[in-house]
Amino acid sequence: MAKVVVIGAGLGGLPTAYELRHLLPKEHKVTLISDRPEFTFIPGSIRVALNLKPLEDIQLNLAELTKRHGIEWILGRVTAFNPETKRITVEENRIVDWDYVAIATGASFAFDAVPGLGPDGGYTHSVCSPNHTLEARTAWLKFLENPGPLVVGAMAGVSCFGPAYEFLLMAEWELRRRGLRDRVSITFVTPEPYLGHLGLDGLSNSRQLTENLLKKRGIEAVTNARITSVDAEAIALSDGRELPYQYAMILPAFRGVEFIDRVLGLGDRKGFIPVLPTYEHPQFSSVYALGVSVALPETKEVAPLGLPKTGQMTEAMGLAVTHNIAVKLGAIADHLKTPTLEAICFAEFGDTGIAYVAAPVLPDPETGKRRYSYALQGRWVNWVKAAFEKYFLLKMKLGWGLPWFEILGLRILFGLSLLKNCDSVQEKAMNKNSLEASIKR
Repeated sequence: MAKVVVIGAGLGGLPTAYELRHLLPKEHKVTLISDRPEFTFIPGSIRVALNLKPLEDIQLNLAELTKRHGIEWILGRVTAFNPETKRITVEENRIVDWDYVAIATGASFAFDAVPGLGPDGGYTHSVCSPNHTLEARTAWLKFLENPGPLVVGAMAGVSCFGPAYEFLLMAEWELRRRGLRDRVSITFVTPEPYLGHLGLDGLSNSRQLTENLLKKRGIEAVTNARITSVDAEAIALSDGRELPYQYAMILPAFRGVEFIDRVLGLGDRKGFIPVLPTYEHPQFSSVYALGVSVALPETKEVAPLGLPKTGQMTEAMGLAVTHNIAVKLGAIADHLKTPTLEAICFAEFGDTGIAYVAAPVLPDPETGKRRYSYALQGRWVNWVKAAFEKYFLLKMKLGWGLPWFEILGLRILFGLSLLKNCDSVQEKAMNKNSLEASIKR
């Protein structure tokens, strides 16, 4: 009997645990470790922060889900991780052994990189966690009673800009709906070199659609921006400008979670985990990683940007991880797989929305091009996003990871694939050498 452990029960971890339970025979044990008692559909946080839906609408009880679907669940924070002895310590006192482990922890937030940033001892708000979202909602309701300047954006190093654009344009729409828009000046501050860059560059039509939308809504934008400090009244930028605000939502840059940083050779300088094409660690072959915890390259811009790791990319990584673990355990006979990292993002902007597609996110290293990329605008985007939220929560209740019809739908509707065969042993060895050179010593 093999013991397979998944750390983290978010958009990547819970579906990965389900896929493992589906692929592996019953004699193998699947354990899910989470420091929170609920699964939260984080893409729904924008509406919660703007008081358009309750947090409970996007949460599910993990104890009930895991019991129903044959997965051992442990509530607690991982405090120690030893890839040599294959042991995890939870909350300093519980020991969990593994044969294979998938790290799907997400990230910690680098608010401390900018003085005054963030809700924990700072002045700005965030929608990156349930607690932060609730704090943002409380402050938003107070803001509506006496509105003033609104600043939305991201600090340098951010890798996922979608929530910033969504909060910005949803907030503007909500202010119009409430008859308060003429009392609020709105500024968007971003390290992107242009609006609609999204950490990707080269998305066909993205810049034009995004710039036109902000211009139409009367929103001032500051690009190539680096926030240096925040006080109770203004956000300071590296070029000397100060942006006064009464409410500010600024996305933080991410870094790896604490236990990764404590293990020599496990993470890079930011605590993200290098992986081979199979998404196993280049040094510790029983360790796999997926989602935000995976190390992907940063873009070279005036202000540094991370490469986005969308929910679909995270699910594809998890699908590759589960497939490859199942192959190693002899549960299935197939080629090892790697995720394609093709991505689609549905961004809700109030009375319209934009769908951003990049296939793949990482351009071909030889040509510098993608198979295709584009952006499409319309109210239909909002309908698709709302329907997908309900579908995702339903499949989590039912214990589905990535069902065949979802994979087929992505291929038929958007031309997107999730997995491909790992090319060769030579490619794996080449990637292993280059990745080992980048690991923190």
